[in-house]
Amino acid sequence: MSFADGMAAMNLEFSARVPRMEFSAEMHWSLIKAVTGIDVSTDSGQEFRREAAKAFMKAWNYDFMWNICIDHQVFGDYYTDMGHASYMEGAEDYHAAGVSKFNDEEDVLKFDPWQALGMRDPMALIAKFDDDYDSKVAYFPDAVNMTGVYVTCISGLLDLFGWDLLLAACGTDPKGFGELTDRYASWIQQYFDALAKSKTPIVMVHDDIVWTQGAFIHPDWYRKYVFPNYKKYFAPILEAGKKIIYTSDGNYTEFIDDIAACGVHGFVMEPTVDMKYIADTYGKTHVFVGNADTRILLSGGKEEIQAEVKRCMDIGKKFPGYFMNVGNHIPPNTPVESALWYNECYERLARR
Repeated sequence: MSFADGMAAMNLEFSARVPRMEFSAEMHWSLIKAVTGIDVSTDSGQEFRREAAKAFMKAWNYDFMWNICIDHQVFGDYYTDMGHASYMEGAEDYHAAGVSKFNDEEDVLKFDPWQALGMRDPMALIAKFDDDYDSKVAYFPDAVNMTGVYVTCISGLLDLFGWDLLLAACGTDPKGFGELTDRYASWIQQYFDALAKSKTPIVMVHDDIVWTQGAFIHPDWYRKYVFPNYKKYFAPILEAGKKIIYTSDGNYTEFIDDIAACGVHGFVMEPTVDMKYIADTYGKTHVFVGNADTRILLSGGKEEIQAEVKRCMDIGKKFPGYFMNVGNHIPPNTPVESALWYNECYERLARR
């Protein structure tokens, strides 16, 4: 059973196979058609696509459903829409950048989220998390489900201000930007307090704190303004006995120990992160998810794809909390035959 294997891994117990979690494959309509036989495409209705995706995830035996419900929408008009490139089939997700409410770094540095965004009703927040968790369990009960927050700290500031103003403000006044970060953290704490009181047993915490090359602010700044706030966020969740799974895009290798010290129970990572370090240091105590490279599925041959799956399995298979995953998605432009071969390699090597 997929749920049983997923929960075993979450509880650091060995199962007969290495469980898995994937991103975006359930939106790759050509792949879904090849796997399930369902004639689905970009022209299909939303509900039909939703059911086809569900059948695909069951066929590929998803054990863990990555999910959050708090994102940039909580910022209302203060969200800076940086636009979106074409990703989904048919470019359904493409849109141009919007207009920011912030004119310059001075506007950023003086921003007060409490004044601009206000206090939230705690009971309404708890109900939102509960409803989201319940809906995911109802949609896909065969896997481990969760809910959580996307705009935890750096991701929240990025969605508020956009890259240009965020970097300008931090570069102009790192201390002032740190104080702004503390103000933001005190505001988003409302959501973590509600998560602690919600029914979800597992909390997903997303925060893109780095980019591909690593930290984009001096590491000392993170250790002064980001990780102390993480500890505040997580304290009520840990006290409630819930598990915390952490996700960041990019290469956060240099901060793995800092993040672990904040109390998380697991790491979701892209291929740039040193998964072997996580396995060697935290494999007996933490969940970890990753980190096959989608670029190999996009352009590699069978031997390269098999070698990439084997690399991940050689690192993770000996640990009970490991989930196989293509760490930077299986996007719709992935050749169907490559995705099918990846799955074949996974199923063969997943057996313990």
